[in-house]
Amino acid sequence: MFARQQTKGNSPFNVLIVDDEFSHRMLEREILQSSGYNVVDTDSGYNVMPLLEENNFDAVLLDQRMPGITGDQVCRRIRDDKRYELLPIIMVTGCYDDKTLSDSLQAGASDFIRKPYSTVEFLSRVNSAVRQKRKTDDLDNAETLLFTLARMVEAKDEETGNHCSRLAYSAARFGQAIGLGAGEQETLRRGGVLHDIGKLAIPDRVLLKKGPLDDDEWGIMRQHTVIGAQLCGGLRSFQEVVPIIRSHHERWEGGGYPDNLRGEEIPLLARVFQLVDIYDALTNPRPYKPAWEHDRVINMLEVELSSGWRDPQLCREFIHILKHSPEMLVLPADEKPDLSEEIFEEIRGTGVLSQVVKAPLAKQA
Repeated sequence: MFARQQTKGNSPFNVLIVDDEFSHRMLEREILQSSGYNVVDTDSGYNVMPLLEENNFDAVLLDQRMPGITGDQVCRRIRDDKRYELLPIIMVTGCYDDKTLSDSLQAGASDFIRKPYSTVEFLSRVNSAVRQKRKTDDLDNAETLLFTLARMVEAKDEETGNHCSRLAYSAARFGQAIGLGAGEQETLRRGGVLHDIGKLAIPDRVLLKKGPLDDDEWGIMRQHTVIGAQLCGGLRSFQEVVPIIRSHHERWEGGGYPDNLRGEEIPLLARVFQLVDIYDALTNPRPYKPAWEHDRVINMLEVELSSGWRDPQLCREFIHILKHSPEMLVLPADEKPDLSEEIFEEIRGTGVLSQVVKAPLAKQA
């Protein structure tokens, strides 16, 4: 077995072979091992999930017809676990029936290798799948790092609590309520975590100041939107969320920052997100203020609406939700954390972050 926690880098590709026939498993093992693969094999689909827990596979080669549990059933079990949504599953089958192949695709199969196969075709399909998986893993690692760094911002301010997770949930829910699609809801969820990542570059004397900021300090603070957009702009998968990061402090009448955008010049998702951000920031304590009551926030949003600061249609819809169904925006206690939150909680559990936070504050005092 090879460790699930191993560092991949340029390490050999890792493949799981699942087939009830010994001769087929040995043939596939020989082809792959001769090309430098690490291989684990099993004769039963019932063993697949435990093996996935113990190892970090780049692909699964799955016989379609097996006694006890079929390849399609195993495939569904794998896909039901979100950790393995992007794991390549290649069905190795002697079936050429269109309906059977269609059923396997619906079960979550990524590709097919039809028996009998040539060694060249077999290796070509497996190579393509595992290389794509490694690229996906590299991208996922970069994204997770940025998400975790973004959560470090709220670690600097112990009073923000679970701000990122609350915003990720409530922004997506507001997007759903106003009819945005699943992709836009996911972008809003990402924006909830990443919107303030640029504050990593803001000095603690400004970020954690207990009291109003002076003009120079505000000038520094306002740079966090530009810095955050620059940090995330290099990842193609984050292109949709960058406008939220950069523009969530713009104002409808043109008095916001950093670009003084006006009206519909402000990206739609930034306009959606800023309403949720304002509500969460005001209803939770910050270093410079206590938490506001729910009704006080509604009154303030109504004033900002009449002053032309917010998108009028979106603001009215948000106020309607706050008045009639505010519970839809509340993060459930049993909401499953994402990987970045789990990593962040492990870091916080060491106790190091509390020392990092307290040190600069003690020095200021």
